[in-house]
Amino acid sequence: MENWSTSCVIAGGGPAGMMLGLLLARAGVPVVVLEKHADFLRDFRGDTIHPSTLRVMAELGLAEELLTLPHRKVAELKVQLADGMTTIGQFGRLRKFPYLAFMPQWDFLNFIATHAAAYPTFTLVHHAEVTGLIEDGDRVVGVHVTTPDGRRDIRATVVVGADGRHSVVRQAAGLPQVARSAPMDVLWFRMSRRPADPEDTFGVIRRGRFVAMINRTTYWQIAYLVPKGAAGALRAEPIERFRAAVGEHVPFLADRTGELGGWDDVSVLEVRVDRLRRWYRPGLLCIGDAAHAMSPIGGVGINLAVQDAVAAANALAGPLAAGGSDVGLGPLRAVQRRRELPTRITQAVQVLIQRRVISPLMHGAGEPVRLPLLARLVLRIPLTRAVPALLFGRGVRLERVHTPKADPADPADPVR
Repeated sequence: MENWSTSCVIAGGGPAGMMLGLLLARAGVPVVVLEKHADFLRDFRGDTIHPSTLRVMAELGLAEELLTLPHRKVAELKVQLADGMTTIGQFGRLRKFPYLAFMPQWDFLNFIATHAAAYPTFTLVHHAEVTGLIEDGDRVVGVHVTTPDGRRDIRATVVVGADGRHSVVRQAAGLPQVARSAPMDVLWFRMSRRPADPEDTFGVIRRGRFVAMINRTTYWQIAYLVPKGAAGALRAEPIERFRAAVGEHVPFLADRTGELGGWDDVSVLEVRVDRLRRWYRPGLLCIGDAAHAMSPIGGVGINLAVQDAVAAANALAGPLAAGGSDVGLGPLRAVQRRRELPTRITQAVQVLIQRRVISPLMHGAGEPVRLPLLARLVLRIPLTRAVPALLFGRGVRLERVHTPKADPADPADPVR
């Protein structure tokens, strides 16, 4: 097999990897993105595009075009309790994009890939799975890749691990990790949506049962929370029991639970909250879920990954464009210094919600849940309802795109 050499090789074609690839190629840096799957068409992935990500797309001049793709805007976060539907978050105080955009992740990734491909320094390789690192002493100088045509070695000035919460790059690099416990896992599935169904995207909460209903126009994407480690025992039972539980908890779905033909129609998301103590080694950087796996609370994983990618591009584009075989530790360290505080704060809030709200509700037999009087009074204050939107929608620290825009006609070669 032919081996390659490039300035930056990125393991993982998710939001972090694709955004970083686009930004580096836009700055004229030769970059190769490796995606182990044949395409981006994988179901039950996070589909929320938060205002922070839309702002990045606007800075690139791409937001208006992105929003021509099928999506659904959600301006309020609601939960259904014994007291009725309650609004717990409003995005109206955010100026430019006062909403969440629900868009299939494959559409978002294909959109980024299409625009990245306009730059001659960008290469996306599908069916390319990173299996290990090439090292020269303590320094990482490339990756081993398995493709349908055999094994290939790709050498690079910088290797970026953006290969998710089960990162091969992170494991191979031996980077130390800090893990936080989570009281739940999530069962993901879909059911058809009918014209008489509610319009909202909302949660339905009872003791022992917590369901998030995401309106995808023609169908419901549903997250069904179960106690940590309980998914295996649940899936050992007949699917009819699970259908009955869903129909009892969300009555308007009761007449269509048969759409779940079996457990193959239900995916399990193992909830993890962790982060690396150090995101880098000489020649290597981890970003996105490879650096910090987030809880699904707030749906912020994609958006933190995109913010990581912007920070990484800002730090690396200049040194990589200048050439040379080593960018040094400074730019790599700068990315962690920039992004660690937002990660810590967001995870701390997620863990607090898990412990104080979700964990107590994970046990029970479907008893109604009512908000305490004080909570109901507090949620009547508009500013209070804006806090979740500001924290999860805007984020703790917004990244701005500082990388230059190269001439797409530049004939530079992404690989050598």
